[in-house]
Amino acid sequence: MFQIEFQLAEQRLSGLASFATERPVTTKAQLRVALRDKPVMVMLHGWQDNAASFAPLLGKLAEQFHVVAIDWPGHGLSAPRAADNFYHFIDYVDDLAQLVALLDQPQVTVVGHSMGALVAVCYAAAFVDKVNGMVLIEGLAPLSEAEHDAPQRLRQGIESRQRYRDRAQQRQSRSMGAFQQALDLRCAVNDVTPEQIRPLVERAVCLRDGRWYWRHDNRLRCDSLYRMAHSQVSALVSSVQCPILSIIGESGYRQLKLQQPDDQGWQQLEQIKVAGGHHCHLQSPEQVAEHIVLFSSKFNALAR
Repeated sequence: MFQIEFQLAEQRLSGLASFATERPVTTKAQLRVALRDKPVMVMLHGWQDNAASFAPLLGKLAEQFHVVAIDWPGHGLSAPRAADNFYHFIDYVDDLAQLVALLDQPQVTVVGHSMGALVAVCYAAAFVDKVNGMVLIEGLAPLSEAEHDAPQRLRQGIESRQRYRDRAQQRQSRSMGAFQQALDLRCAVNDVTPEQIRPLVERAVCLRDGRWYWRHDNRLRCDSLYRMAHSQVSALVSSVQCPILSIIGESGYRQLKLQQPDDQGWQQLEQIKVAGGHHCHLQSPEQVAEHIVLFSSKFNALAR
C-alpha cells in the first residue's frame, strides 16, 4: 500500500491507497491515469481509528479495486480541524463528498466501519447517483434520539466542550513511556490481539522526546450538541438505493442485528455475521474480504 494525501477545500486528508500518485492530490488530473481499468473503493474507518483499520483487507481488495482508505480529520496522519471546530458528524459527509468529487469516478463502492458506516449511509442517501454499493461493518443508520431529548443533548454537549477547554493543558502532557502501553490499551478496549491491531496503533501514535503520544485530536471526545430525530434517520435510510451488505460480529453490537431489514426502511440490504466483535474485520479479515469481493462482484458485473 502507498501513502496518499488529498487536499480538500479546507482540509488535508491522509490515507492508504493501492496505487501511487503525486502528493498531495489537488486535482482530478493527478488521479486520471492511476484510476484506470478497475472500479474504485473508498474505505471509511471508525471513531478514533484510522486508515490502517483496514490493513488486513487491503491486499485482497486491491486485486479487484483501486482502493483508497482515508484518515478522517483529526485521526491518523490527517490534519485536525480548525481550532473552533468540534467535529460535527455531518461535516464528515462533506469531507466524503469532496473526496469522491476529486476521485472523479461515475460511481464508487464505499466500505465503512462503525462511524464510517454511518457517514456512508448519509452520503449514499444524499448522492444516490454516486454510490453503486455499500458495505457497512458493525454500523448501520446514523445515531438518533427522541426530539424531547434535544435540550439535554445541547446542554450535555456544551458542558463537554467546557470540560475539554478546562483540561486542555493537562491532556497535552499525557504520554506513554513505551509503544507497548498504547498497544496494550487498544487491545483491552477493543478486545483484539496485539497482532490484529498493531498496524492501526502504529498509525495512531507518534514519538516525541522519548515519549509516545496519541495523534488523534482530543476534541473528538467531546459530546455532540445534537442528534438527528428518528424521522430524519428514517428518511435517510429509505433514500439509499444501492445494494448494501451489512457485516456484523458474532459478539458485536446487538442492536445492529436486523430481523426484517425491510421493516427498517432498507431497500436492498443483506446482513451476514462473522466471528469477532465490533472490530470483526480485524479478527476475521479473510472472511470479511471474501464477503466484500463476492458482494461487489454482483453489481460490478452488471455495470460492465
